Amino acid sequence: MTNLVCAGFGGQGVLTAGLIIAKTGMDIGKNVVWIPSYGSEMRGGTANCNVKISEEEIASPFIRSIDVLLALNEPSVDKFQGSIAPGGTMIINSSIVKREEFRPDIHVYAVEATGLAAELENSRGANIVMIGAFSKTTGVIGEAQMEEGIENFFLSKGKCNPKNRECFAAGIRSVRELQRAVV
Repeated sequence: MTNLVCAGFGGQGVLTAGLIIAKTGMDIGKNVVWIPSYGSEMRGGTANCNVKISEEEIASPFIRSIDVLLALNEPSVDKFQGSIAPGGTMIINSSIVKREEFRPDIHVYAVEATGLAAELENSRGANIVMIGAFSKTTGVIGEAQMEEGIENFFLSKGKCNPKNRECFAAGIRSVRELQRAVV
């Protein structure tokens, strides 16, 4: 089972990112749970969601220990970094999160999500960049399946944005480059 938390400011698409991941997991036959949490102020306030993805039945929707954290802002790092399991993964939006010191017992991937989305002329696509990074770092949902899941999610809402595909690919590339730099 993979325990994922997507967190950031309201309006950054963190709930949508978690929902896309959960729906894609469900579409490929996995058991999933998605639980949103957000303040009453919504846009600009804090928002996060818990996502569980498993081959087995999920007994509880609550997450005690995080396997993967997608943190789109600094307050999310502050709030959730301590709950990541040793050996877990934290993917940060380094366009906004400027700190460079993190727990030594977790894997940290700094992805310029907001900057990459802006470069690709998809200013609301930072969450999609982060999904690409999630797919590349974890393998929980294959890249091709995740890319199709993103497209299907938006098509089901009557929306089609070809720039989402570019943002997803940018997230994958960003992690690939980080992994090469470490070797």
